[in-house]
Amino acid sequence: MPELCRFLGIVIRMHYREHVPAHFHAEYGEYEISVEIESGVVKGKFPRRALSAVMEWYVLHLDELRMDWYAAMNKEPLTKIEPLE
Repeated sequence: MPELCRFLGIVIRMHYREHVPAHFHAEYGEYEISVEIESGVVKGKFPRRALSAVMEWYVLHLDELRMDWYAAMNKEPLTKIEPLE
């Protein structure tokens, strides 16, 4: 699963062979969530501060996430996304 970004110990990834709705995965230690790109719905468990950081990053990079999702569905290379600073 390609890595899109890494910040604050959080790793953001997106699968190539994935199901809809469009989403990405975030890992933090033993925690993992998926976030729907269009709605922001979160599935899974994450520490509160790490979740806040992921959601802040998500809002800032929504268009890039959409483009990477379409690339993944077309089996094209994904573009790395800037980390949260």
